[in-house]
Amino acid sequence: MKQKINRAEFYKIVRREFGRLTQAQVNGFEAFLNEWERVGYTDIRWLAYIFATVWHETARTMQPIEEFGRGRGKRYGIKQKHNRESYTNPDVIYYGRGHVQLTWYENYELMGRLLGVDLLNKPELALQMDISVRITFEGMTRGSSSFGDFTGRSLEQYFNSRVDDPINARRIINLLDKAELIASYHYKFLAALS
Repeated sequence: MKQKINRAEFYKIVRREFGRLTQAQVNGFEAFLNEWERVGYTDIRWLAYIFATVWHETARTMQPIEEFGRGRGKRYGIKQKHNRESYTNPDVIYYGRGHVQLTWYENYELMGRLLGVDLLNKPELALQMDISVRITFEGMTRGSSSFGDFTGRSLEQYFNSRVDDPINARRIINLLDKAELIASYHYKFLAALS
């Protein structure tokens, strides 16, 4: 059954937990709440974890941003694919962009194909709110590909009738980097959504 979020109560609790929100932050939350209701997911633990991830990955802005440093010093920060093969076309670097910091040539290619958007030639499209929100949902859930598109892992694996694991859910995005911190955000967002 579709679950409608009580937005007034949600914002009241988020402000109590995290402090004052800017209009840009509210706009970010609204974009995710709207997409959540559009796609019809029902396990609010997923949405709480999406919020926790986005809160962390965007430095709390809730806006699609470019990676600080634009991949400098990272393997994806040069014109190189996962298999270490160099590319010259397109003439762009696939550093982190968007709400979840989409990286790597292959990930831009895959997400572009899944969403019907030319992210490979125009990676800056990942900075558009609607596209970034769709990338987040597609990559963190089994989505249209029936696969967790960022790392092969998805929210369905970490939050279901048998499992409730916001620590290991970090593997959906970035191994266990900052897993406990993001889990702490997850619990606060979950309280706000419940």
